[in-house]
Amino acid sequence: MKRAFSLVLLLVIWLFVFSALSIDARKYHTKKTKMHKNKKHKNNPAPAPAPLPDSSVFSILSFGAKANGVSDDSKALVSAWKSACKVIGGVVEIPSEFKFLIKPVTLQGPCMPNLVLQIDGTLLAPPKIGSWAKSNLYQWMNFKWLQNFTIQGTGTVDGQGSNWWCSSQVNKKKRAKKLPGIKPTALRFYSSYNVTVRDISIVNSPLCHLKFDNSKGVKVENVTISAPEDSPNTDGIHLQNSQDVEIMHSDIGTGDDCVSIQTGCSNIHVHHINCGPGHGISLGGLGKDKSTACVSNILVENIVMQNTLYGARIKTWQGGIGSVKNVTFSNIQVSDVKVPITIDQYYCDKNQCKNQTGAVAISGVKFDQIIGTYLVQPIHLACSSSVPCTDVDLISIQLEPSINNKHGFQQGLCWNSYGKSLGPLAPASMDYCVRSGSEFVKRISKSHDISCL
Repeated sequence: MKRAFSLVLLLVIWLFVFSALSIDARKYHTKKTKMHKNKKHKNNPAPAPAPLPDSSVFSILSFGAKANGVSDDSKALVSAWKSACKVIGGVVEIPSEFKFLIKPVTLQGPCMPNLVLQIDGTLLAPPKIGSWAKSNLYQWMNFKWLQNFTIQGTGTVDGQGSNWWCSSQVNKKKRAKKLPGIKPTALRFYSSYNVTVRDISIVNSPLCHLKFDNSKGVKVENVTISAPEDSPNTDGIHLQNSQDVEIMHSDIGTGDDCVSIQTGCSNIHVHHINCGPGHGISLGGLGKDKSTACVSNILVENIVMQNTLYGARIKTWQGGIGSVKNVTFSNIQVSDVKVPITIDQYYCDKNQCKNQTGAVAISGVKFDQIIGTYLVQPIHLACSSSVPCTDVDLISIQLEPSINNKHGFQQGLCWNSYGKSLGPLAPASMDYCVRSGSEFVKRISKSHDISCL
């Protein structure tokens, strides 16, 4: 019995010792393995995990776009838009190195905030006029009811407008008869707020290139807009019924106004623009068909104009109602501009227009530091005989005939404009271009401003 107990005790002791040795062995093995792993990771760090695809980017290619510049990719664009519209910070991607033929489309909101149309490739409008439906002739790409929206990228929006212009003299009359009476604008924004267009190029629109209508909080920056000098009515940027707009650091050369500011616009700042060819930067024409026009608080400054028809211009139709007030054109460099400074209250785009006594009142206009060369006339102030222009200031104007002036030196035209001249003016005849206004003259002007209050 005693011997059996001793054997059991010995077995228990043996098992205890064996277990202890096994635990120490495992600890040693674990420690050694960890040391080996740490050393391996230190010498050869593991690669970072592959980034997950960005779920907020919707490439037009993922929605069936052919991207050959011939097949219709409109449905793919609309599908990508609808998907991105539902995501905060959604991006519709037009990838680079591809061309996409897009038929007239409407891309509308409301969408989630911070939607982006990233144009790095080329969007092409239908080149054949016959392929445009009559209901789509007003615009090619229509953006409406958007907030906090951006168009940006390194790509090009090409309106392919050459067939619409009828610029060739060969069979021009026959071709003109076949053209629709309406031509499409390339990009049009309607009733949109806090929108930005930057960096892209917009070329060869059939009509206006970039239009903002009933919009507020608009920024256009670093865009390039171009069309041939003889392309009719191809305004660069057209504003109407829009407020709080900034257009800056851009190159614009077309067959019409580089920037056109129409009725209902206020708080507009246009600066650091290279303009030409074209018709300069214009307010109007305003008051057509006896309509009411209200424009105020416009600042145009730091502009370079070359080979344009006009420079700084305000144009109104006879018979109109309303007012233009608080407008400044400042630091405008002109080179070979036909008429650098213009107020024309007898604007007419026909051979002859009916004389009317009513006029849109113009007051509080400054032409400050308009410097350079002109081809035809240094200044043209043709104010209404019944509603004079008031508080028109000419400040530090330095204009001289261009060496390319084929018309010979011509004096400026100044009619029924009141204000003051400050600083050196050249030609010196501009000293007599504006007259000191009486309170009676100002009352006449203010009486026509009531409709804009």
